[in-house]
Amino acid sequence: MAIDFSPERWKQIKETYSRWWTGKLERPLIPVRAGGRDPGRAKPAIPFLSQANCHDFSITPEQIIDRIDYDLSTIHYLADAYPICGMHCFGPGIAAVFMGAILDNSTGRVWFHPPARKLPIGEIHFRFDPDNVWFRRVCDIYRAGMQRWQGQVLMSMTDLGNPMDLLATFRPGEELLMDLYDEPEEVKRLVWEAHEAWHQFFNALNDVLRPVNPGYSDWAGIYSEKSACIIQCDFCYMISPDMFEEFVLPELSAHCRRLGRSFYHLDGIGQLPHLDSILAIPELGGVQWVPGDGKPDCSHWPEVYQKIAAAGKNMQVWGGFDVLDAVMGQIGTGKGIHLADGPGLLSGELRDSPDLRKKLASYGIA
Repeated sequence: MAIDFSPERWKQIKETYSRWWTGKLERPLIPVRAGGRDPGRAKPAIPFLSQANCHDFSITPEQIIDRIDYDLSTIHYLADAYPICGMHCFGPGIAAVFMGAILDNSTGRVWFHPPARKLPIGEIHFRFDPDNVWFRRVCDIYRAGMQRWQGQVLMSMTDLGNPMDLLATFRPGEELLMDLYDEPEEVKRLVWEAHEAWHQFFNALNDVLRPVNPGYSDWAGIYSEKSACIIQCDFCYMISPDMFEEFVLPELSAHCRRLGRSFYHLDGIGQLPHLDSILAIPELGGVQWVPGDGKPDCSHWPEVYQKIAAAGKNMQVWGGFDVLDAVMGQIGTGKGIHLADGPGLLSGELRDSPDLRKKLASYGIA
C-alpha cells in the first residue's frame, strides 16, 4: 500500500497552514501521526537514514528513499500532520561540512570538527562549494525523493546551521569568544561570508526540490507554502546582550528579510536575555522555545510565551496535550501555536481511537 495522503489532503494542509501563518486560524496546529497502518509490503533490509549511518555512501539514494517510504506508509496522518521526510540526519550545522569542516559520527552521533589544517582566523574564508561530496550526497537523496514521490511527500531542508555557529565549528571552544575581543572585524567578515554561503546552499538545494516538493519545512516540521526555514544561534548562549546586538542580530535580521518566512530556535535559558531583541525583528514569524535538559517542561514558562504572544509572533510548543492546554491557558488562546513532537504526536506511537478524535475535536479539529 502506498503512503496514505491524497492531493486533496495536501490542499487542506496548505490552506490551514497559510491561515495559521497569517493569523487567521483561530485554533492551534496539531500534527498527529498515528501508527499501525499496514504498509502492504515487507520492511526493507536497509536501515533508516540516521546520524549513525549517514556516512555510508554504499547505500544508494534510492534505497534510502525506499526505506523512508516504507516507514511513511505505516502512518495515519491525522489533524494537521502530513508526510515529511526529515533531512537533519547529517547533524545540526551541516553547512560547516559543506565548507570544509570534518564530520565525525564514530560515536553514533554527528559531531563537527575544524579541518585538519587549522588556520588563523584571518585566513579562514567561507564559500559556496557545489562540488563538496556531502553537499552532492544531500542533493542526490533529494533527487531520488523527488523522482519517487512526485510531490506526495515533503522533503525538508537539511539543518544548515547558523553563520555564527558555523564559525564556531572552525573556531571551537574559547577561541571564538576571544576573537570577539581580539578580532571583531574578522568575526563580522566571516559571519557575513557564512551568511552568503548559507543562502547559496539553501537556494541550490531548493533548486533540486522545486517545483515538485509540495512546500517548505525543516527539522521543526512547520509547513509553509512560501520559502521558509528555522534559524538559530546556539553560540549566543555564551555572550552578553550587547555582544548579541553587535555580532548576531544584524545577520539574523538580514536572514529573516531574505527568507519568505522564518522561526527562531530559542534553545536554553542562556538565550532568554536576547529574546526582546529577537522579537523586535519585524520579519520574524515566530519563536520555538526549548528550555533545555534538566529544566521544567514547556508548561512552566508562562512569561516566555506571554512575551512571544504580546509581540504578535507565532510559537512552537514542545510537549503533549497537557503542555498545550497549559500554554493555551497562559496566553488565553490556542491561536498562533504549533504543537511540536510530544509523546507519540509525531513518532507514530499513538494509535487512532475515538478518544484521540474526541481530544482533537476539543481544539476545533474535525
